[in-house]
Order: sequence, then C-alpha cells, then structure tokens
Amino acid sequence: MRVRFRGYVPEKMKSGETRHRVRVEGNPKKRIVIPVGPDDPSFSEHYHAARAGQKLAAQKPKVALVGSLDALADDYLTNLEAQVGASRASPLTLKQRRALLKKACDFLSPEGDRMGSLHRDLPRPAILHVIDQFGAKTGAADNCRKALSAMYTWSVDRGKMDHNPVAGIARVHSYKGGAAPWSPEDVRKFMRHHPEGSVARMWLILAMLTGARRGDLAILGRQHEVKRDGIMWLEWQPGKKGSAAMALPMAPQLYEASRAMKVQGPTYLLTQYGKPMASPDALGRKVEKWTAAAGLTRRSSHGLRKALGTILGELGCSELQIMAILAHTNPTTSSIYTKGAERRRMAASAMETLGSVALW
Repeated sequence: MRVRFRGYVPEKMKSGETRHRVRVEGNPKKRIVIPVGPDDPSFSEHYHAARAGQKLAAQKPKVALVGSLDALADDYLTNLEAQVGASRASPLTLKQRRALLKKACDFLSPEGDRMGSLHRDLPRPAILHVIDQFGAKTGAADNCRKALSAMYTWSVDRGKMDHNPVAGIARVHSYKGGAAPWSPEDVRKFMRHHPEGSVARMWLILAMLTGARRGDLAILGRQHEVKRDGIMWLEWQPGKKGSAAMALPMAPQLYEASRAMKVQGPTYLLTQYGKPMASPDALGRKVEKWTAAAGLTRRSSHGLRKALGTILGELGCSELQIMAILAHTNPTTSSIYTKGAERRRMAASAMETLGSVALW
C-alpha cells in the first residue's frame, strides 16, 4: 500500500534528480526542501520537522556510500593523516583540509541533497555550487577549491578517477595586499605598552628578529640554540613545506629578552600557566589581544615579516640576505637556491646590520 504524505511535493529536476519539498502546515505557500525522499530511513524526521516549519541539518551517514564524495574525502584524509604521521605533510594542512572538505560535503545541493551523498565525480556546475556557498568569504572559497583539487589529484594518481573536475576553475579571491605591515611607530607603541619580561614583548622581539612564521614562533625555544665560535645561533626547520632550514645568530636584543622572561620553559612563548602555546592559532588569538591592548588593529606576525623585509631592504641588505633571514628559497624574479654555510654567512651579515640600528 502506498503511503501519502500530506504536503510532500517531489519535483523532478532537469538533471534527473528529485527535489524533495514539503509545505509548511498552516502556510502552504512556504515550502522547505529536505535532503531525502520517502525511501530514506530519516525521511519521517525531516518531513515532520518541515511540516512544523523547521529544517533539520543533513547528517553524514555513519558509513559513507561507496563511490560518494563522502567516501572519497574519507579515503583522501586517511591518506593525508598517514603522510602527516610520516612527516611528509603538515598537520596544519590536514586540519584545514579536513574542515573544508567536511564543509563541502555538508553543503546542500540545489535539489536539497548533501553534496557528500552524491557521486564523487561531481560535474563542473556542482563544484562551482560548492564554491558559491562561501559567499563573501572568497579566501575560504579558494582554500576549499584548493582542497578539492588536491583530493581529486590524489584520486587520479591512484586510479580512483580519470580526471580532476576542479581543473580549470579559477580563483575567486582578489588579493588586496594581505597582512598590514607594521610601521616603526606601531612597534614603539607596542613596546611602550608591554613591559620587559612579558610574553607579549618577547613575541614581538622574537618575530622581529627571526622573521619566523607564526607556526614556528610557537615552538621556538632554548632547544634551538646552538653556540658556534662564541656566538649563539638559532637553528630550526620551518614547518611550512618547502622552506629552507634556518640558522640565525641571536641578535643581542633577542638574547637579552629571552633571559629577561619571568617564567622560563621549553619554548620562549608560554601561556599564563607556563605551558607552550597549544597551536599557531592559539598564538594568533593571543597576538590579537596583545595588539588590541596596545591600541593597534589588524597587526599580525605576518605583518612583522613584511615590515622586517622592508627594513632589511632599506638598510641595504641584498636580496639573498633577506631570503636567508625570511626562509625563502627563491626570489620573485629568478631561481637562485642558497645552501648551508653560504646561507648562514648571509644571515649573519644581515643580522649584524640589523643589530646596529635602533628598532624601538
């Protein structure tokens, strides 16, 4: 016997898919799209919620359907997790792509289905539909596009698919200069507000005098100090994939600031409980508070890197010296790779120049 659901209005789309719509009880002009039809076990729950004027969020099934976008994302992320375990990929990359692919799978199609429940071979309009769901968040949209492309490239390499449906889809974000560089007055204002021995002051000096990225600032500590010929160096491998190994002599200001810290621990930057920062994002949130307390807005670790590059250039440092300080492997207009002792020599020369001027 066929069961009739009052107010349930299925609609056949040009694509061949069915859009499941339900009229709200007492307001027949209002219709709510639900993600499943009568054959799905969860239909009753979605149907009755829609009749009451509510829309339930589509849930990922406990076991992803074979051949679905959910299943492909699960396989890709499992592989990426193994790459992280083998130190061949960054845990930050895994964290970002897991969040973005989950979001992509949880978006609803125009027919009301979870994107993750659809076949993994999404047509170009479906990929664009996912990207469009980010709206004004164009940076996030591009990151999602990049994550989807990486997943599909991985699947093509392993014979799961014969093409990458994201290939040829252009970026949507318009670059507007990125992080705002710090001015000398910004630095002085921050230093006036945060006293000697504070974690905030140590952060600024560490960022200014190493040029390290936020992820590296969170883990740098005394274990990275190496003494050579009476000079204390900081040596570490940056977390960003493809970055050159770093070796910098500790500027006097940095050495003094590290020894002036009221609480010493495994890293230079510690929480109020004397523990290392939980993650680069945790440090980023601290920086937002420290800069706001000093009356500064839109100032970040990356903005300090940009300011340092400008300062080094104005002091007459060569392009290769700046590369040595900022862990770059290639200048923008040519392909020059500098290794080992030569990179250390240029870094030492640049830091000597930097140490001779008043920064605050």
